[in-house]
Amino acid sequence: MNAPATVPPLHAPALRRRLATMVYEGVILFGVVFLAGYLFSTLTQQRNGLTHHNLLMSWIGVVLAAYFVWFWTHGGQTLPMKTWRLKVVDAHGQPVKPGRALARYALAWLWFLPPLALHPLLSLAVPQTLVVFAAWVALWAAAVFLDPARQFLHDRLAGTRIVAAQASVGK
Repeated sequence: MNAPATVPPLHAPALRRRLATMVYEGVILFGVVFLAGYLFSTLTQQRNGLTHHNLLMSWIGVVLAAYFVWFWTHGGQTLPMKTWRLKVVDAHGQPVKPGRALARYALAWLWFLPPLALHPLLSLAVPQTLVVFAAWVALWAAAVFLDPARQFLHDRLAGTRIVAAQASVGK
């Protein structure tokens, strides 16, 4: 008789591993954003970077949302997450549904938008903005140590979590 399969505990991977995945994700996203921008400028016959600037930024936001939501809902992993063996699941360890993935994407912008919003609001110089940005990202990343499950705040708010992916054997 077969014993019932037990679900392994969902442990959060090390912070350094998750941050390394984010750096690798940035490299991949450079290509995604480049292609999205090229497609936009070709289709709109954009001749100047300031023409349709807000529409371009909106388009890139939609493309990035589609990229992340697709991968998180179809296997829970982007290419960098596969490389570093990380996976996005919901709070119960189940696959992420599109609404939750979209919420995670929107909340992940909290890594970037608050410090960048201070640049025009406080008339900060670029070096000052970079210092504020670096401090914010360091504090945001360090906040995992305040969470009992060692998850990022945007994951906690979205009802998702990053877990170590099981190595696939024989595939």
